[in-house]
Amino acid sequence: MNFETIRQKLLEFRSQRDWEPFHDPKNLAEGLMIEAAELLENFLWKSVEQSRMLSEIEQQRVEEEIGDIFAFLVYLCHELKIDLFEATSRKIDLNQIKYPVEKSRGKSAKYKDL
Repeated sequence: MNFETIRQKLLEFRSQRDWEPFHDPKNLAEGLMIEAAELLENFLWKSVEQSRMLSEIEQQRVEEEIGDIFAFLVYLCHELKIDLFEATSRKIDLNQIKYPVEKSRGKSAKYKDL
């Protein structure tokens, strides 16, 4: 399935339920953060190793939260007329400047501290 197909499927799902009035940028951004917190909850109290070896049910929960996050992001981009792929490509270009390979390779420091 390609991005445009899933985007249209999400918009149709929303339209059928008449949820557009609730999907203003503020509420979508809040919903996005709530869903991100729900994703994070799946990793609470797990070690790094445990976070990489999820049970089948844990994996399913994580996938569902990722789906929710993606849906909110698609809705938010739609409302603000943002091309998700263009915005991401521009951000990668900016990050290449902020995090040059020779300074950042193998380091987790913020660009200001490199």
